[in-house]
Amino acid sequence: MQQFLSEVTSSSHSPSSNTLLPNDSSTSSTIISAPTESKKSYILKKCIALLHSCASSIPKLRQVHAFSIRHGVPLSSPDMGKHLIFALVSLSGPMHYARKVFDQIPHPNIFTWDTMIRGYAESEDPAPALHIYRKLRVRSVEPDTHTYPFILKAVAKLTVLREGEKVHCAALKDGFESLMFVQNALVHFYGACGRAESALHLFEKMPDKDLVAWNSVINVHALNGMPNESLAIYRKMGLENVKPDGFTLVSLLTACSELGALALGRRAHVYMKKVGLDKNLHAANALLVLYAKCGNIMEAKKVFDELEERSVVSWTSLIVGFAVNGFGEEALQLFREMEMRRLVPSEITFIGVLYACSHCGMVDEGFAYFDRMAKEYGICCNLENFTWCMYNNREFNNREIARDELRKLEPKHCGDYVLLSNLYASERRWSDVHNVRKAMLKDGVRKVPGHSLVELGNRTHEFVMGDMSHPQTESIYAMLLEMTRLLRLEGYAPHTSNVLADIEEEEKENALSYHSEKIAIAFVLINTPPGTPIRIVKNLRVCADCHLAIKLLSKIYKRDIVVRDCSRFHHFSDGVCSCKDYW
Repeated sequence: MQQFLSEVTSSSHSPSSNTLLPNDSSTSSTIISAPTESKKSYILKKCIALLHSCASSIPKLRQVHAFSIRHGVPLSSPDMGKHLIFALVSLSGPMHYARKVFDQIPHPNIFTWDTMIRGYAESEDPAPALHIYRKLRVRSVEPDTHTYPFILKAVAKLTVLREGEKVHCAALKDGFESLMFVQNALVHFYGACGRAESALHLFEKMPDKDLVAWNSVINVHALNGMPNESLAIYRKMGLENVKPDGFTLVSLLTACSELGALALGRRAHVYMKKVGLDKNLHAANALLVLYAKCGNIMEAKKVFDELEERSVVSWTSLIVGFAVNGFGEEALQLFREMEMRRLVPSEITFIGVLYACSHCGMVDEGFAYFDRMAKEYGICCNLENFTWCMYNNREFNNREIARDELRKLEPKHCGDYVLLSNLYASERRWSDVHNVRKAMLKDGVRKVPGHSLVELGNRTHEFVMGDMSHPQTESIYAMLLEMTRLLRLEGYAPHTSNVLADIEEEEKENALSYHSEKIAIAFVLINTPPGTPIRIVKNLRVCADCHLAIKLLSKIYKRDIVVRDCSRFHHFSDGVCSCKDYW
């Protein structure tokens, strides 16, 4: 490139010139004559060719830009501006630079408009993409096949539903909605905004579905708390003979993680090895998370050890996995090793560290790490971190203060209301319990219903408290009676204090017998051979009564029982739990 610049510079020198141009890094300060139109055309073509060759260097791109200015090629030239903006966006260059160039082009063509929208959509601040799009509409520039996918990507990142719906209407009006790229972008947009039903509706209307479309709709459901639906779509994809890729497997493993579907996740692992996708870092990280979330932490560690490349996500996933499975010391040792390798921990990394300290009773160490978050890494306190501190400082007199702080952080979160209600109920302050529930109704906050999930026969079965909907209900409840009989022979007495409601003692005992995790255990006991491990995923914190009952059931039936609740893992074996009754 330097050789070309020198050749053109020397050929354009003229002793008679009286124009002095400013110095820059590409050429030395020199006197040059105004080039002829043919010379300008030649320089323009060569500059455009050089811009295409600057595919990996912003400094070289600036050098060509400076050279073009020196030799009379204005930015207002549509061709020069178009190619300069395209080169900047392709290099993920600074968008303020691209915007300055764009604003100097009097009549940019649609390619240039699209490139600007794309650049902002792919940047950390996609909001200006909407401004560019609106400006395009005001100037009555006709969008093309690329305009809508780029602007939909921007509104998806911004999660602005109303704006995206306007774009959807415009695409429909302009006749672009039927294009596959636009349809894929719409599916992704509605999913990003939490509208899984709209995304699925669009997907099902698509006459031709490519792998991107399948990946989008599977991911939409996996990320919107609909893992069963995500797996159902994945199975349908298999029936259509569409081969999954790394993105598919990340979504599949995410869904399996939420459901605790270990068997399906293991089959995905076998497939990954078969086609070489176990080398894909994103898919491997998702696999690591699957094993950790299913309570198989040693398998997670094995996946981590086999990674050829480890990102902060890899380290964080294993740290959190160790922490929630009760291996606090191992989690902290891994964190220390991560720091020694000069990797910068994220907020989630520290949440894993705090979990490790909290679940293992290391309160002083936890507060020391909590201080380091802000002082050394500039990570501010958020809901999860604040909650951790509160659970290590359960002073009844400060509960209203804690609630007020939590409501500032996340006003619509039901957990703080439930916690306060339970604290009042534990002291039989029923009028205060009633007031908290009234406040929940007033604020439009709904309590998440408890459920337990178990995987059996390539299916995930869901149970709620007092569930009577399962086809095997009669057999399940007969087993529940048998479990209760054997528990009492072991000396079990129901912890009725865990039923935080103003009802009679006998009603409390009945309520405890029909908690969802006990129903799930009964279901597995009648459907699996003796000695088969039982794995349960529960969306709420396991109560003390169920914890005691499951410890005894693991001894009575000689079964390893793993329960993942919203707080941590409990590994029950021979009457003992890995949490040592601290959770």
